[in-house]
Amino acid sequence: MHDLVIRGGTIIDGSGGEPFAGDIAVDGGRIAETGGRAGPGRREIDAAGALVTPGFVDVHTHYDGQATWDSELAPSSWHGVTTVVMGNCGVGFAPARPDAHHALIRMMEGVEDIPGAALAEGLTWDWESFPEYLDALEARPRAIDIAAQVPHCAVRAYAMGARGIANEPAGEGDVRLMADIVREALEAGARGFTTTRTTAHLTADGERVPGAFAEERELLGLADAVGKVGGRTIGWISDLDEEAYELDLLRRMAARANGRSWLTVVQRDERPDQWESVLGWLEEAAADGVALHAQVAARPVGLMLGLSASLLPFSTMPAYREIAHLPLAERVAILRQPDFRARLLGERRNHRSRLMQDVTGGFHKMFTLGDPPDYEPAPETSVLAEAERKGCDPRELVLDRMLEREGRELIFFPFVNYSRLDHGDIRRMMDHPRTVLGLGDGGAHCGLISDASIPTYVLTHWGRDRSRGPGFPLPRLVKAQTAETAALYGFSDRGRLEPGLRADINIIDFERLRLRPPEMVHDLPAGGRRLVQRAEGYRATVCAGEVTFEEGEATGVLPGRLARAA
Repeated sequence: MHDLVIRGGTIIDGSGGEPFAGDIAVDGGRIAETGGRAGPGRREIDAAGALVTPGFVDVHTHYDGQATWDSELAPSSWHGVTTVVMGNCGVGFAPARPDAHHALIRMMEGVEDIPGAALAEGLTWDWESFPEYLDALEARPRAIDIAAQVPHCAVRAYAMGARGIANEPAGEGDVRLMADIVREALEAGARGFTTTRTTAHLTADGERVPGAFAEERELLGLADAVGKVGGRTIGWISDLDEEAYELDLLRRMAARANGRSWLTVVQRDERPDQWESVLGWLEEAAADGVALHAQVAARPVGLMLGLSASLLPFSTMPAYREIAHLPLAERVAILRQPDFRARLLGERRNHRSRLMQDVTGGFHKMFTLGDPPDYEPAPETSVLAEAERKGCDPRELVLDRMLEREGRELIFFPFVNYSRLDHGDIRRMMDHPRTVLGLGDGGAHCGLISDASIPTYVLTHWGRDRSRGPGFPLPRLVKAQTAETAALYGFSDRGRLEPGLRADINIIDFERLRLRPPEMVHDLPAGGRRLVQRAEGYRATVCAGEVTFEEGEATGVLPGRLARAA
């Protein structure tokens, strides 16, 4: 008798091949049979009318802190994800000297918008070295598997202390010490090394994070450390302002790393076609034998603006700053007062930051998200277009929208990947042979972004609902977030429904699958807030042969583990 049998579903096995009907049998946490008619099981799940897919592998998350106190790892686990990779963007919490704890929290708070108070209360800090951090992660049971990468910022802070945090140049001895730390982390099971070279990554104090724009000697020395271990990844975030130099440096690092490396690629309004040249460069590198990929997002990376969020179009206005500290209900009441409202709407401020210019004035890219959420809104539904039709100030209209639902309404502002106000370019990114789906940022951007739901969106939007252009076949979409994402990090034991592989499985009522709107909750340690987004339509999620979620609710079973690299 099998441990578990999933009966009569439509199996999309992660290979990209055509769906087929049949059963899946599970024994000892691994798949025993796929297709056909399986024998009886101690537990059986009726999958008639449902899709059966591998569990999703999300390669771009920031659960580095949350994983030390939380076993569920939501919201990713609500969206069919059974494996997450964290330690992205060069930030994390190991290695960590005791006197650097506050600095590491300020880095994560600034770069990833995770409340510092939540991190300060939630982090256990029962580690110093990276191997000790992995041991601490391994000791906690959880609903899904996790994998870790070693972050440059923490390595630099550990090796160089205050000099590293202040971004002083690394000497030869510093580079050797950092290389030893990276090698030790990889040999203990870290899946890769990540670094950042973007001006957007600042600490909560407004300083550049350690290692941002480190010198070549330092980066190449760390790439050599990755290469000595072999079979690991290098992850790279860059603005690509000096495109030729940055890409050449990444190529040299990737060649030394002797593994799979990646960079993030998005479409920015100021350079809406740059992504195409970058993907062309990846093809050239691949032709020369350098294994480089681009992580791309399956929808616009959108800020959620509102009175409950971290930003809104009035964040920097003097009148709003007077009330910003007040509870939401009090702010709503004041913003409805005619005199205060008139004063606020009459204020203007010039900003040097492109982001703040857009947040305070980019009304052509501000949309009411709706229910179900619309992440490909038409230009005529923007705040600006509606204000023009009504003959009113768009600032007045956006304020009215944010005051709806007692101040809890959110405005969708797609700040990258929406330069042409549709998903045409996103589709071309997704369809490129050198791209991998990522950038969901689960566990991060708690007050602004809610993209951990992208695995569900990939199926609903690209596989069923898109009306403003073509989508993709479901087998292609399933493969893109199972076999392909697993392969990027060398997970040979998951990502497909094949005998002998881990039984990480989703049973999905595809007709019923939908995203709910994002909502702000206060469930982090110290009452910290975060945006979350639930889904409907997942009949069950199975991790290592155990049912961990049923109809979107956790079962309390915790078979997840730390997936160390061998």
